[in-house]
Amino acid sequence: MLFRRPPITRTDTRAPSAPREATSLTLRVEGRDVVVTLRRDARARRYTLRVRAASRDVVLTMPARGSLKEATAFAERHTGWIAVRLAQLPVVVAFAPGAMVPLRGVPHRIVHRPGARGTVWAETDAEGQALLCVAGEAAHVARRVADFLKREARRDLTEASRRHALALGVTISRITLRDTASRWGSCSSTGGLSYSWRLILAPPEVLDYLAAHEVAHRREMNHGPRFWATVDRLFPRRHEAEAWLKRRGAELHRFGVEAE
Repeated sequence: MLFRRPPITRTDTRAPSAPREATSLTLRVEGRDVVVTLRRDARARRYTLRVRAASRDVVLTMPARGSLKEATAFAERHTGWIAVRLAQLPVVVAFAPGAMVPLRGVPHRIVHRPGARGTVWAETDAEGQALLCVAGEAAHVARRVADFLKREARRDLTEASRRHALALGVTISRITLRDTASRWGSCSSTGGLSYSWRLILAPPEVLDYLAAHEVAHRREMNHGPRFWATVDRLFPRRHEAEAWLKRRGAELHRFGVEAE
């Protein structure tokens, strides 16, 4: 007689995975939805709200033992505060004909010249107004302006970085451009430099300071006294540049943003 082996049943003894914690919540603020990013901080003792000018967003910091329910209630109690802070953010400026956009700290008016040859170039009109002239179709104006600014940023940052590296006797490797709201630049242990392309909107001395700052990290990968002494040797007017960034830096993030 043949006997069939009974089917083998398996029991999954693994613990069920914990539900993923929410990273944001949505508030209704003066008739529109506002996304609030949630951040848990072990050092926080209370709930706090912050509206960041550079990234134009809202962040709610939670204590380590805080709950989503408490965070939501806290945010809802402060919708009026959020509305006021959002209203105080600088007006965004799209890369569109007629817009005023700074290039190396100098305001330039974007002018569309569909019949002209080329892509984007700077010139001065008969009245002394600095212009950014854009050829081609209207649908391509914004992209062409952004591409032009990034090319100019790469050229200036590459020149400044190499000049400071030569003065310091260090080497640098790849230079990368990004659009980060949290930092203007960074330096890796292998000599790779990363910058915000928006530095081309600032006065030249501000861009030059950031290049000196990052190149100085090739000697000191920290922000100790020797690091700052190195920066001062490369760029003696760093305090002026830092003051400009603190006062005006957030404004650079409003350019090239489409209005909601």
